[in-house]
Amino acid sequence: MTRPEAVAGVADADLDGRTVFVTGATHGVGRETALALGRLGARVLVHGRDRTAGRALANELRELDANPVFVRADFADPDAPSELAAAVADRVDELDVLVNNAGAHFDGPSLAAGVERTFRVNHLSPFELTRELLDDLAPQGRVVTVASAVHGRATASDLTTEAVTTVDDYDGFQAYARSKLANVLFSRELAARNPDKLVNSLHPGFVPGSELWRDASFPVSALMPALGVLPAFVLERIADTVETAAATSVYLAAADDYDVTGEYFSNTNPKTPSATARDDDLARELWDRTESLIANPPTPASDD
Repeated sequence: MTRPEAVAGVADADLDGRTVFVTGATHGVGRETALALGRLGARVLVHGRDRTAGRALANELRELDANPVFVRADFADPDAPSELAAAVADRVDELDVLVNNAGAHFDGPSLAAGVERTFRVNHLSPFELTRELLDDLAPQGRVVTVASAVHGRATASDLTTEAVTTVDDYDGFQAYARSKLANVLFSRELAARNPDKLVNSLHPGFVPGSELWRDASFPVSALMPALGVLPAFVLERIADTVETAAATSVYLAAADDYDVTGEYFSNTNPKTPSATARDDDLARELWDRTESLIANPPTPASDD
């Protein structure tokens, strides 16, 4: 097995004295990210929905002397981000790195507190969590947000308030693409508003072994885990393992050879995202719309 820190070229990085928080860390790419950062010497706080898996991960991190804390939260719950941020702030003096890794793909249409579920889990919750933790982030602290190359399928019209508060004509993959476009734009605008931080988004790769597909349609949710258990030397020819997929997150969290911010990365290198994802006006508009959705949530009575 090739470890993420080796793929990222940061196996010699020393994160002793630094504190990182990885969301969606109980399985897949997030788990490998958390373990890699623990091996590099960081104190690692982790989040997930599965308490049993979270405790198991915390035990592994404890063996690495990573002084872990596991906090459970469900990003479909609109109260979760602020509660999670408060729990983290209570446990750290200062946060050096926030890795927004948590994400989901939902095949069927549903709303979570009045907002399309994928958009809430993948964009609204990370947005609010990050905003709540900014005051706890160290000078030159880092925010790493896991997006996806599929963001290129989404357009500006996918991001209107009306588009994200309805599930009419729902397309699960398009909803996922929309949320990933939001991730890239959010990271871009967050960097513009906080020039003292290092803020970047990334494409992890095509990762069949990820828990991302757990709520997809049956053929997809069955096929992806089957691909994910192929031997690494076979899988790496057609896709990414969870270890190689974690490499760019680990690089952005640990490397000391870059100082760019507001960029989009793939395979540990900057890459040009879609034209829509480079629209600074749209990034500002999305920020304002997101704040409005959080401050004035749609009525939960409309949820499915």
